[in-house]
Amino acid sequence: MTSQIRNPIVTVAGHVDHGKTSLLDNIRKTGVADAEAGGITQKISFTKVPIENIKKRCLLIEEKNIKLDFPGFLFIDTPGHAAFSHLRKRGGSLADLAILVIDINEGIMPQTAEVIEILRLNKTPFLIALNKIDNISGWRKQSEGLKDSLEMQSQNAKMDFNEKLLTIIGSLYHHGFNAKPFYEVTDFSSQLALVPCSAKTGEGISELILMLCGLSQKFLKESLKLKKDAKGVILEIKKEKTMQYAEAILYDGILSAKDEIAIASFDEPIITKIRVLEEIMPLSSKFKPVYQTTAANGIRLQLINSNGILPGMPFSIFKNNLNEIKKEFEKEIGEKLQTDEEGIIIKADSLGSLEALISLLKQENIKIISAGIGSINKKDIIKAEANLKINPIDAIVLGFNVEEDEEVKETEKKIKIIKQEVIYKLIEDLLKFQEEKRKKIKKERLMELASISKIKILHQYVFRNSNPAIFGVAIESGKIKPGIPLMNENGEQVAKIKAIQENQNQLHEATQGMEIAMSLPGINFERQLKETNYLYTDMSKQQFRKFKDNKDLLTHEEIQTLQKIAEIKRKANAGWEI
Repeated sequence: MTSQIRNPIVTVAGHVDHGKTSLLDNIRKTGVADAEAGGITQKISFTKVPIENIKKRCLLIEEKNIKLDFPGFLFIDTPGHAAFSHLRKRGGSLADLAILVIDINEGIMPQTAEVIEILRLNKTPFLIALNKIDNISGWRKQSEGLKDSLEMQSQNAKMDFNEKLLTIIGSLYHHGFNAKPFYEVTDFSSQLALVPCSAKTGEGISELILMLCGLSQKFLKESLKLKKDAKGVILEIKKEKTMQYAEAILYDGILSAKDEIAIASFDEPIITKIRVLEEIMPLSSKFKPVYQTTAANGIRLQLINSNGILPGMPFSIFKNNLNEIKKEFEKEIGEKLQTDEEGIIIKADSLGSLEALISLLKQENIKIISAGIGSINKKDIIKAEANLKINPIDAIVLGFNVEEDEEVKETEKKIKIIKQEVIYKLIEDLLKFQEEKRKKIKKERLMELASISKIKILHQYVFRNSNPAIFGVAIESGKIKPGIPLMNENGEQVAKIKAIQENQNQLHEATQGMEIAMSLPGINFERQLKETNYLYTDMSKQQFRKFKDNKDLLTHEEIQTLQKIAEIKRKANAGWEI
């Protein structure tokens, strides 16, 4: 029976510093030498824990006489939360189950909320480890059994625990989950189990493992039945000295060293023979060469042809069935990379990351014209620059966990590149930039109809008295350009600006903070402006109302100038009511 059932694949996710790695180290530590256990997470992306070690770590399995038909667990342990979204296969998550780690003292953080969304998108069953109960004020480990330990806490520790627990339950309710402490759950198919625990003291770890085993046995038995054909996902391409190899997860079937495999790409599938096949050793960071390996397993592949292989891409055994494989890969990749006729350009470090980014962007109604894997290159920049004419708000390249090529770094760019290693921050930065860009475009259109400015006359710089009058000015707020009508402090029309210069260079416009020379036709400076200190842009009532209705686009100084213009107009003309 057990030979036909594969290991459940369990991924551990959560906010930075909430204790994902420590928790996993505690679960798998039985049978691992201390020296090795400390280094596991830095070296590998997965850990295989046989069922006998699980039973040693969780005595409750034997105590409660629970029958387990699967051979163990394969824990996915790629450093960094971004890798969680690499783990994708067609129809959902590569992981059969997930443990979402939340620091009970901090609750749901933005990154936690993002992981919850990815779990929901992938339809991944999960339970929550409420870690760091040992940091609750007054908490003491009172018993090996978590429920007993909870009951035996001081009144203050109990109150603190219950308050934090209820806050998290409330937050999860807003995310659409009916969450309860595991000892109150009556239906695991409709209720989300919360397991209080401490990776540091080991409290609650047995109960967490028991939940994992119970959920796997009860709900996953059918989906864990091993199929014949090998299928997997490439996690990373690594180089070690002169050797290049692919770390991958074999999630179904049996793979042998003599097999040929087909790996998906954006073009034709990559067909390659295996030079060396290795599998991860139980509770170890080491790989061992094997002739054959069975899912679910962490494997390492040295391939005859590894050119063009991208992280996150699916692979399957090749049996001269190229057309069938092509259709399967096209469905898998095509469904993940549906783009729009217009929108921004996005790049990510793997297929799974890219799909997660696309899904979350679409929730924000952000359109995507181009999506790809790998570093930001010149083609991406050219595509984004084409948007400058069509829709400048989309003249952006978004990079999730990627950098620019050297060629891109060295060239001057007209478009915005936004990079982040955390999706929610990336989307936050994008929305902020787009909002600022929209305001800027709207303001530019507003300023094309009229202009707001307060201009200080620099009386020490009069270059020409008349025909036209040319003199120095300082722009104290707003901007000016040729053709703009000006008025004085009494609301009297002065003239339209003929030209503006800086260091004898003609300017299209001058903005706040600039000191420039301005020429006004039909003006005698000595007679008309000698006693004037400030000039203001003249505007109609209609133009004024436009600015007033769009005050959110104006700076503080521009708003003050607008108020001053209204005041001047009212004094000059009693009928100019605003």
